[in-house]
Amino acid sequence: MLTLTSVWTTVLLAAAVALGPLATDMYLPALPQIGRDFGTGTDQVQLTLSLYMVGFAIAQLVCGPLADRFGRKPIMIGGFVLFAIASIGCALATNIETLILFRFLQALGGSAGPVLGRAAIRDIYTPREAARILAILASIMALAPAIAPTIGGLMTASLGWSSVFLVLGGYALVMAVVVAIGLPEPMRPEHRQSLKLCSLLRNYRTIARDISFLGYTLTNALIFSGLFAFLSGSSFVLIDFLGVPTEQFGLYFAGMVAGYIVGNLTAVRLGRRLLPDQILVRGLVIAVGGGSLMAVLALSEVFSVWAVILPQALFMIGTGMVLPQTMAGALANFPTMAGSASALFGFTQMAIAAFAGMLVGHLHDGTSLIMATIIAACAAIAMGCYLLLVQRYPARGFEAQSATSG
Repeated sequence: MLTLTSVWTTVLLAAAVALGPLATDMYLPALPQIGRDFGTGTDQVQLTLSLYMVGFAIAQLVCGPLADRFGRKPIMIGGFVLFAIASIGCALATNIETLILFRFLQALGGSAGPVLGRAAIRDIYTPREAARILAILASIMALAPAIAPTIGGLMTASLGWSSVFLVLGGYALVMAVVVAIGLPEPMRPEHRQSLKLCSLLRNYRTIARDISFLGYTLTNALIFSGLFAFLSGSSFVLIDFLGVPTEQFGLYFAGMVAGYIVGNLTAVRLGRRLLPDQILVRGLVIAVGGGSLMAVLALSEVFSVWAVILPQALFMIGTGMVLPQTMAGALANFPTMAGSASALFGFTQMAIAAFAGMLVGHLHDGTSLIMATIIAACAAIAMGCYLLLVQRYPARGFEAQSATSG
C-alpha cells in the first residue's frame, strides 16, 4: 500500500484521471472509419464524442457526493468496472445508435477517475500545493494522449476500430485492481457528508453561490471547450480535408500534446515564485494568442497541416498553464466538500465542452474555419470570465498554508 504523499500515488492518480482523455483521444483517428462503416455523416459520428461528454458531466454530479459519503476508492473502482463493461459493448456495436448508447454508459463509469482524482489531490494537499501537484499530474497523464492517437490510428488501420475499445476496457480493469490494492483512502473520516437530498442540495447551493468557484470553473470550462473543439474536429480536418493518413494522425496530434506538456512544466516551474493567479493570467494570454492565430489563418484561407497544428500547440501551452490553476482555485474554498465541488466543476466543464463539440459537428464546413473560430471564441470568452470574476474574487483558500483540513 502506497503512502498518500508518495510520488507513486501521484502517478497512480494520474493514470486514473487519464482514463477520461484516453476514451476520446485513442479513438479519434477511427472517427472517419466509423462513419464509413455505419454509413453515417460527420454530425452523427461526432455525437459519440459529445454525448460521451454529456454522460461524463451528469455522472460526476452523482459520483462526487457518493465519494463524499463512502470515500474515494470504492466509487472509483466501481466506475472503472462499469467503464470496462461498456467498452466491450462499444466494440460489439453493429450500428451508430448502439455505439452512441454504450459510449454514454462508458462515460458514466469513466467520470469517476477524473472527478475523484481531483478530489483526492485536494484531500492530501493544501490549495497552493494542489495547484503545483495538479500541474505535475497533468504532465504525467499528458503522456497518454500523446501516444494514444498514434496507437489508435495503427490499431484502426490494422485491426479495426473495435480493437481500440477492447484495449480501453482492459486498461480500466487493470486500474480497478491497482487502485484496490495500492491506493490508501485519501478522505478523512470526519469529512464524510450526508447523502440526504436536502444536504446534497444545500452543499451544491453553497458551492454554486461562491463567486470564486464560478469564476475559476467557467474560465476552465471555456479553455477546455477550445481543446474539445479541436478534439471534435481535428480528425475530420486533418484526415478528410488535409489528407493526413490515419496511421500518421497521432504524430501530428503529438505536437498539440507537446504544447500542453510544456505549459504544465512551465506552470510547475513558475509555481515556485509566482501565485497561481499570476500563472493563470499568463496562460490565458498565450491561449488567446494561439486561438486567434489559427482563426486568422483560416479566415485568410491558409489551409495546411501546420496552420492548424502550430497555433493549436501554442493554444495548448496556455491551456497547460491555465487548467491546473483553475482546478485548484475552484476547489480551494471547499476542503470538506471536495468531492461535490469537483463534481460540479467537472459537470460544468464537460457540459460546456459538449456544446462546443456539437457546434463543431453541426457547423463543420469541410475546412478548418469553423473549428478555428470556435477555439478562438472559447479562449476570448475565458479571458473575459477571468477579468470579470476571478480577478475580483480570487480563491481565499489559496492563502492557506496549513493542513488540508482547511
